[in-house]
Amino acid sequence: MSGPMTGTFVLQTLVTQAVVRLSAELVASLGGDAPDPGPRRVPRELRLWLARLRLLEGVPFGYLVADSALLPPESIRFFYVDRGWTDALVEGALSVGTVTTADRAALEGVYGTVRGEVDEAERLVRLPGATPGARVPSGPAGPISGFLLRSRMVSGWPGLHVRGYALDNLRLDPAVQDDRVGDEHDGPMRRLGLLRLERLAPAVLLALFDGVPQVVHLEEPRAGIQFGVDESDVNGRTVARVRLRSAATGERLQPARTVQVPFRAGSPGVLHMRALARRMTTQAPELGPSLDAAEFALQMLQFPYRTVFADRTLAGGRGLGFLDVFRPRLGFATLRTRFSGGPG
Repeated sequence: MSGPMTGTFVLQTLVTQAVVRLSAELVASLGGDAPDPGPRRVPRELRLWLARLRLLEGVPFGYLVADSALLPPESIRFFYVDRGWTDALVEGALSVGTVTTADRAALEGVYGTVRGEVDEAERLVRLPGATPGARVPSGPAGPISGFLLRSRMVSGWPGLHVRGYALDNLRLDPAVQDDRVGDEHDGPMRRLGLLRLERLAPAVLLALFDGVPQVVHLEEPRAGIQFGVDESDVNGRTVARVRLRSAATGERLQPARTVQVPFRAGSPGVLHMRALARRMTTQAPELGPSLDAAEFALQMLQFPYRTVFADRTLAGGRGLGFLDVFRPRLGFATLRTRFSGGPG
């Protein structure tokens, strides 16, 4: 047997083997007790494989960011995922199993069912560690949004915490002045599901949300006790300071008082601990004549650093909030010039 049909058969065989191998790897990574909504027309392994494809797994980075200038160092870019594009991606993956016109007609007839079941499976990809019997998210698929972050903080804190919220608590209640309110539970802010969170490179992080957030939190990992100083720029020079706390309550002293951090001569970045302790007691005599190790540690204690993306000044304060961030900042004219080498 030879000719075009032989080549087609070989291609189909190779593609089928690749899909089976990837599906087996996926099943092994998920484990046998991963939650599932129940019997479906599309096999579970294939559903999850297609769902991962929908969440851009395996898509070359050059297709996500066409030019490095679109994601410069120390930047973050928010975006929507075009479901028309990802649907075409799934259709293309399924089309490798069609040879005849009848095959294509049969696939077209069931694609509505396939699409609905893959929509549902998107929310299962990050649930392998869920407790058996836990509630499985269901319902029609909604919009997917996300961000790409290129920063040293990604490589510095591999366990970076990412949270997205559908509502802004500061807009819900103007009296609230703490972005941490509602952080550990759904509450009024309605925490969004995280469909994907992955480092694509040592300093590049991709996150996909099940919905469109108005607030996004990026936070250092909450692991153990953390100590640190506050840095600020003063006339082009970095100055480190410590905000003092009450030795009795641990709360910030009122009125607020800070001390500048001294460093050892000839050792950049090495704190002069004894001199710093003396400055603390001089600035706040109520701390006592000296500080023991525990009292000094209390002054140096810092909560995990958090960056909050929720521009509350957009659109003249009309309340559009973070949704206004999802507007293109780079026009097609600029892209045409960059990729064609001229304005034409």
